[in-house]
Amino acid sequence: MSKSEFGVIGLGVMGSSISLNIADKGFMLSVFNRNTEGEEDIVSNFLAKNSDYNNIQGFTDLELFIESLERPRKLLIMIKSGAAVDIVIQKLIPLLDEEDIIIDGGNSHYMNTQKRAGYLATKGIQFVGCGISGGEEGARKGPSIMPGGSAASYEKIAPILEKIAAKDKQGGACCTFIGNDAAGHFIKMVHNGIEYVEMQLLAEIYALLAIRYSNEEISNLFYEWNSGAEASYLLEITAKILSVKEDNGFLIDRILDKAGNKGTGSWSTIAALELGLPNTMMAASVFDRYVSSFKEKREALSKKVEASKVEFNLNIEQLKTAYQFARIVNHHQGFSLMQEASDKYDWNLNFSEIARIWTNGCIIRSRLMEDSIALFKNYKDYLDDASTFYVLKTSETALVEVLQSGLSMRVVLNTFTSAYGYWVSITTKKLPANIIQAQRDFFGAHTYQRVDADTSEFFHTNWQKL
Repeated sequence: MSKSEFGVIGLGVMGSSISLNIADKGFMLSVFNRNTEGEEDIVSNFLAKNSDYNNIQGFTDLELFIESLERPRKLLIMIKSGAAVDIVIQKLIPLLDEEDIIIDGGNSHYMNTQKRAGYLATKGIQFVGCGISGGEEGARKGPSIMPGGSAASYEKIAPILEKIAAKDKQGGACCTFIGNDAAGHFIKMVHNGIEYVEMQLLAEIYALLAIRYSNEEISNLFYEWNSGAEASYLLEITAKILSVKEDNGFLIDRILDKAGNKGTGSWSTIAALELGLPNTMMAASVFDRYVSSFKEKREALSKKVEASKVEFNLNIEQLKTAYQFARIVNHHQGFSLMQEASDKYDWNLNFSEIARIWTNGCIIRSRLMEDSIALFKNYKDYLDDASTFYVLKTSETALVEVLQSGLSMRVVLNTFTSAYGYWVSITTKKLPANIIQAQRDFFGAHTYQRVDADTSEFFHTNWQKL
């Protein structure tokens, strides 16, 4: 066969799916998977299963795989993030030439991507940290793709990445050059943080509604919401999930209430802490997953607490309004985190473009994301847009009512509570932080600023002697 235009390393679920996507678009492709215990037949099985493709070459020998690629070589690593990526990179370095391009398509931490890019630059090898969202289906049919690195590297791989990406409503590829260094992996990390919150909000709504309504009724309500402004991929699939039956019952009732996570939500929260951003909703959603993992302890303690029997007093329209409110705050916090990182690392992120490539292919695609394309062409912040701010301001009462209903029925609404707390704090002229400043000065002489002095001046009081 002739030389391949592109190579994929790793034939797991995502690697296999994206490989077939590439092949479907007519590109000559080479695929590689290691031939270790338990993985001996992965390549041969992949080729056999897809024998109707005449533009795929399969390899278990890394050197032969590299030799099969045209120069400059362009290869995509689709393996589990972490040390395994570094191991593969070390094996590739002796086999590659200057100007060859390695693309990491996994969920790597952006700081690791920064280090890898710097290290490979000393070898003359170009490195692209590329966020890919959409799961197995997205990888196969068209994901949202977020490449970061250098503009020159992107130009060489753009014809392939843009061809396999999902398409927005205007037919544009849901793929764009994000920014230098680790910009692509950073915004994929934040994408996942936003995703954590969107999932948790729906879980909390389900917890409230399940007190009174059946799974089928909740599913129908979610489908109804999904036909309007609240439309999103996650709302749609949650409606579907709640309708699925197994034998004589609903499948959702047989799924253990113990949520897993792969770390990207906590990474977003840590990044927000490091950058000094109040990313409260992501933190709440991460901690809710952690609490869910203590299943045995929760069951034991629940036997010692009697839930009070109260009348169901939830207004569905208020719940819908509260949901809209919380989603706006979630997106605001996520994009604010990206803005802070963009400023710190000189990435010059284009948020209208980021919103655009998140309108299809990715997990957080939604009507709100579609509306955000135009918003970010005019503003840097959701709260700067008068119409968005008005929605939040006029929705506050509904959110309070929902929170009160949750409290009275003993249903935890941590992400909704976080949204409300952030909104009240960010719109409050005077917060009690003066007490914090005084406390810090009292026990640690950390000084404080005064309302009757210039903000550049700092003062200290010997509180013990007063």
